[in-house]
Amino acid sequence: MSQDIIAPMQRPKSRTSLRGLVPWVVFAAALLLLPVFFSGNSTAFTLLNVIGINIVFALSYNMLLGQGGMLSFGHAVFFGLGSYAAMHAMIAIDEASYAGEGFWAHVPVLGMPLVGMIAGGLVALVLGWPFCRRAGTAFAMITLGLGEMVAAAGQMFPSLFGGEAGIYGNRMVGPQWFGLELAQSSDVYWFIAFWTFAAVFAMWAFTRTPLGRLSNAVRDNPDRLQFIGYPPRNVRFMIFIASGAFGGLAGGMAAVNYEIITPEALGLIPSGLALLMAAVGGLGVFYGPIVGAVVVTLMNSMLSDYTDASILYVGLVFLAIVMFAPRGLGGGIEQVRVAWREGELGQRLPGWLSGALAVGMIIVGLVVLVELTFQITHGDDEFAHVFGVDFDAASLWGWLTVVVLLVAGGLIKRATNKLREGQE
Repeated sequence: MSQDIIAPMQRPKSRTSLRGLVPWVVFAAALLLLPVFFSGNSTAFTLLNVIGINIVFALSYNMLLGQGGMLSFGHAVFFGLGSYAAMHAMIAIDEASYAGEGFWAHVPVLGMPLVGMIAGGLVALVLGWPFCRRAGTAFAMITLGLGEMVAAAGQMFPSLFGGEAGIYGNRMVGPQWFGLELAQSSDVYWFIAFWTFAAVFAMWAFTRTPLGRLSNAVRDNPDRLQFIGYPPRNVRFMIFIASGAFGGLAGGMAAVNYEIITPEALGLIPSGLALLMAAVGGLGVFYGPIVGAVVVTLMNSMLSDYTDASILYVGLVFLAIVMFAPRGLGGGIEQVRVAWREGELGQRLPGWLSGALAVGMIIVGLVVLVELTFQITHGDDEFAHVFGVDFDAASLWGWLTVVVLLVAGGLIKRATNKLREGQE
């Protein structure tokens, strides 16, 4: 009789565990099948490699901000120093390969992300203890100063950082494992795919550990965490080390992919990129930074082929996400999923669609405004012709279109907000 009672209790658990494996099977299948669709297209493989690096970089930043509530403006320090460590290791492998002896002669380039991970973790270990005494705005300002200080050091110590030109490496040296010569971008893809999957799975597993749970607690209520016997400073310190280690791992991947690293990788711009990808994708959802990394990387790569104002458009998307969808793209996906599961999708869908229409009209209006302004200052932009539209800054109709789109979008958005307030 006891077995009859235990068996039904075990079945839901097994079904739940199997359901949890589905996303990882889909993720692995996508990584394995992508080369089939882009076979022979080196440009596509190059873009996929950058996306993989940015996914790990964005998720490592999300460990700080999304899980630990620690806003950082210097996360690129770990990425850059991890990349420099991997690059110096590649140089050591190259020099040792001629002699055929020594430790580095037996180290494969495929392991460079581990070198970057160790370097990033050690730097976070040294810097984290004094920095993690503070939280909130003070911590953000400290990391901002850290990033600028390390970026300046990159220019001051050329023997270590290579100065403005940076340092170069060769990924086709040392022992070759699994037959990967890393000569072509398609070979590098398998290297990037493996480390992307391993890093994403490791960071997801971190969220399931007691420390991962405590990171959410120190984000939401540090005083209560202190009350139950867990010093928030210690928890922040350990999160800081883990985030720095995975940031360094992403830097090691970048060193192998680019074969060059410059002090620019230590500065504020890559740190802002990590924040941008995490915020666009959604800080409250684990897969949000993955979505953000894909979207932002594609925008940076593709828009630059059509317009010189590509960075401005990325900024517009960031502003739209922060203002109208603070949970990010991943948070929006989760809202739809929860509404579907609870049977409320039909009730909420009209409001979401009208809100999306309003935001879309506002974005289109801003795009038209940018194109008209760009035409006045720089002439015609190829981006405008992608959609078969010819803007004329000298005509009144273009400017009226901007006004109509912005006003109509604002009115629809206001009506949508009132409708949602009435539903709640």
